[in-house]
Amino acid sequence: MRIVQSIAFRLFLLIVSVQTLVLALLTFAVVRVQESSLMENVQLSAVRVSEMIRRATRHSMMENRSADVDGIIADMSGEPGIEGIRVYNKSGEISYSTLQSEVHSSVDLNAEACVSCHSGTGLENPHPASAQLSRIFTAPDGHRVLGLITPIRNEERCSEAGCHAHPSSRTILGVLDVKMSLAQADLRLADAKRELLFASVAAVLLVALISGGFIWFVVRRPVRRLARGMQMVSTGDLSQRLLATSRDELGELAQTFNSMTQELSRARGEITAWSETLEQKVREKTVDLERAHRQMLSVEKMASLGNLSSSVAHELNNPLEGILTFARLLIRRMQRSVLPPEEAKPYVDDLTLMADEALRCGNIVKNLLVFARQRGVSFQSVHVAEVIDRCVLLMNHHAKMHNVVVKTSRAGDDLLECDPDQIQQVLIVLMVNAIEAMGGSASREEGGTLSLDLRREEERGTIRIAVADTGVGMSEEIKAHIFEPFYSTKSDAKGVGLGLSVAYGILERHHAAVDVESVVGKGTVFTLTFPVTQPEPGARQSTSSSVEGTHA
Repeated sequence: MRIVQSIAFRLFLLIVSVQTLVLALLTFAVVRVQESSLMENVQLSAVRVSEMIRRATRHSMMENRSADVDGIIADMSGEPGIEGIRVYNKSGEISYSTLQSEVHSSVDLNAEACVSCHSGTGLENPHPASAQLSRIFTAPDGHRVLGLITPIRNEERCSEAGCHAHPSSRTILGVLDVKMSLAQADLRLADAKRELLFASVAAVLLVALISGGFIWFVVRRPVRRLARGMQMVSTGDLSQRLLATSRDELGELAQTFNSMTQELSRARGEITAWSETLEQKVREKTVDLERAHRQMLSVEKMASLGNLSSSVAHELNNPLEGILTFARLLIRRMQRSVLPPEEAKPYVDDLTLMADEALRCGNIVKNLLVFARQRGVSFQSVHVAEVIDRCVLLMNHHAKMHNVVVKTSRAGDDLLECDPDQIQQVLIVLMVNAIEAMGGSASREEGGTLSLDLRREEERGTIRIAVADTGVGMSEEIKAHIFEPFYSTKSDAKGVGLGLSVAYGILERHHAAVDVESVVGKGTVFTLTFPVTQPEPGARQSTSSSVEGTHA
């Protein structure tokens, strides 16, 4: 039942119905034309036969030789298709006939042969008619008969003949009535109708078969494939593809379907991939948020430490200066005193130690002031590679002493707006810490590789400097405190823990970001990211409170 409801079946039914109707009308018209043509031919044959009989009997009638007329009529009646011949006079009396029984009898005045050209009042007043009059009637045995009436006109020879002269006022002397059977013509017409009907039925079946095959292969099969494809897509199978070989509308529809399923498949793949990686992305975002939170805490802590360091530096600077001044003054007095040198030496040594320690405390206070952003910054455009080369030159001897190989690499434009002296100070601090981390471990062989990589990031408008070592590395707990003042992991009192704090302050004033990655036993990488150009003074004030991207 589904095929009955399909578009292809309806189209097929429409084509067959229209074709059947057209062929039926055409068959009817052809039958009518053939029938009319056949009857015209039969009637023409009857006229010719009638005229031939009239001409054949004309001379005998002129000579009034009745026996000859009877012979001619008898001979003609034997011709195929002629059923009867008779001649009757103006009064309706039959003079000659193929049936001898009706000779000298009178015809019925109301018969069809008479009424067709005369009124019912008699034979004296004929209607104006053609020379030959025909009628078709049915014989007693059921077949049709064509009756052709040919008037026998009064010729001049008849009106002047001495044998049976007729007055010239009489125009019609009699009538020749020829009856011809239409059985053969009807049989031929029936055969023609039957053949035409069979041809029409065959044409309907042939066209139906061809149109049905065309609709099946060109319309129904592509539509069915498209419908099945849509059903499969509705169930979630987006791998369906249709064969689009034709260039018609159905072929374009198949190509559009393939493009649609391909796009849907791609979109589903992206959604599936996004769903599968959503948890990973959430974890990554969580880590980023935690890192940002730690950065904020570190920034706040460093800001608090900076303020504290500034206050402590101001409070300690004057007393330390006084202690150093008076210690040096006492040393001069002891050197000028009257005491023997050997007695004054212990006092001078103590005072010298006191002055050195006061000077060391002064340097610590100076570093505290630098960390607390008390020192101004002189920005200028410099080539960072030159700063790195100067740092390598300064640290080359120190690196060789610890069996450390220094490697540098650079790529892109290295022009940077910065304070070159402070950038050099930051790099020196990082290089010193890296060299000592590679040469100061008793549990590992001394030496290693110190790498300085300079890269320009065009899409971000930044310059990145990565300082990497193959030293002992740091734990997460140590990383959390490396930028705090006075925090140091050195056990031999080589430093007081202000180097990275000062470097932190310098990076903050340069609006730079520092990222620290370290693995215990494998080494540490400090990545410094500087903006190529410093922001405007208003923007500097709003962004100078933190070092972005710090990992602690």
